[in-house]
Amino acid sequence: MSSEATLTIALSKGRILKETLPLLEAAGIVPLDHPDKSRKLILRTNLPHVRLLAVRATDAPTYVNHGAADLGVAGKDVLMEADDDNLYELLDLKIAPCRLMVAGPADFQPGGHRLKVATKYVRSARAYFARKGEQVELIKLYGSMELAPLVGLSDVIVDLVDTGNTLKANGLVPMEHIADISSRLIANRHAYKMKFDLIQDLVQQMQEAINHD
Repeated sequence: MSSEATLTIALSKGRILKETLPLLEAAGIVPLDHPDKSRKLILRTNLPHVRLLAVRATDAPTYVNHGAADLGVAGKDVLMEADDDNLYELLDLKIAPCRLMVAGPADFQPGGHRLKVATKYVRSARAYFARKGEQVELIKLYGSMELAPLVGLSDVIVDLVDTGNTLKANGLVPMEHIADISSRLIANRHAYKMKFDLIQDLVQQMQEAINHD
């Protein structure tokens, strides 16, 4: 089978993958190897021309951008940080919803110094504060963001907020809304042109499943 007739889809592991599977099933695509039970990273499906890649959430756009996958599913937060030269955003899948927000101590008062912001979303945070005309000092962290204001590393954080329980448990509150986040179906630009009919058929079936929900 020629590569033009095949379709490779990169799926973010974890919650996104789990919530994407029903949408793929609605489009007639079912993995033969159960993602939660298999150690395989390349998953065969019931369709011989479709395979799934199980990748880290932050890597999904990279696989698509470089053409290793034709399609991918990634959170909008990841896409906002990624190089998107060769990406099309095709569909909002309406799954894994949350918000990208500025958060900090409930009693925080801006002082005369440049605001210190801890985040792993450096590109998004920089763009947000630039739109406000505010110069900030960005401190990149990869986890436990809530700790930074508590020990004086930063004044505030920029992070994803779902229920807000983790913020509350650490004495922080949401302060400013940056973006609503959900998972998106993305395509490699070249693959989208070369496999247009195949991809559009998948998009249409997934869209119908989303609308039905």
